[in-house]
Amino acid sequence: MPDTLTLMAVHAHPDDEASTTGGILAKYAAEAVRTVLVTCTNGECGDGPNGAKPGEPGHDEAALVAIRRRELEESCRILGVSHLERLGYRDSGMEGWASNDAPGAFARLDVERAAEPLVALMDRHDPQVVVTYDDYGFYGHPDHIQAHRITVAALARTRAHPELYYPTVRRSRFAESRQRMAEAGVQLPEIDETKFGSPDEDIAAEIDCREYGAAKLAALRAHASQAEHVFFLKFSLADFTEMFGTEDFVRPAGAVAPGPRDDLFAGLRDPLAG
Repeated sequence: MPDTLTLMAVHAHPDDEASTTGGILAKYAAEAVRTVLVTCTNGECGDGPNGAKPGEPGHDEAALVAIRRRELEESCRILGVSHLERLGYRDSGMEGWASNDAPGAFARLDVERAAEPLVALMDRHDPQVVVTYDDYGFYGHPDHIQAHRITVAALARTRAHPELYYPTVRRSRFAESRQRMAEAGVQLPEIDETKFGSPDEDIAAEIDCREYGAAKLAALRAHASQAEHVFFLKFSLADFTEMFGTEDFVRPAGAVAPGPRDDLFAGLRDPLAG
């Protein structure tokens, strides 16, 4: 049994860490688990200073990267993240944007080469649990899909032997969630519901993070430059915690997944330590 348990979350952009894994990062940090956040891109394709969009006047990438780095560091402070690791790849933007083909765009990089620094981080931190997106990138974002690819490639080469989990949303809750979001004035982009989310029977872990709802929401608010796109901020703390305070996960196809577990580290904790 390891002396210190380690959770590694691999995300594509600054702010992704808070939306789907903010609860587990805060929860496990509070339980003395070492939490490692790997952020793959700098977030160049987000909203710039004064809300300027990519390609518009005033969209200063260098200024934006500096802003998003500070916001990411504040989010990590709120969530208690032990180690922030930034791979520094270029944000590819949303699917279909011209930035998808920009030189050095993360989504276009050779997977094995892009995975090399992540292999080194896994070897160094030796996580027992790694969390990243599924092969659909949670909702189809090209950088999320690439983060999945380099994580799988790194796991094949690292000396570590972690269990891999993917954040998901229960499809059985879609109708209720859509209704509550509509009531809050939230208009979501079109998504392919045949690829997004998971059936209840595939849920491998259901982690109750409601105690850390305030921290998760505060971490999202830390990414103030991107607030226009963070629909979570439209909810009160009570409603946010009720809707997003439990985080669900699935395992890769073929992985042993008795569950749903209520702990990503099931079987690894010292029973004398609780």
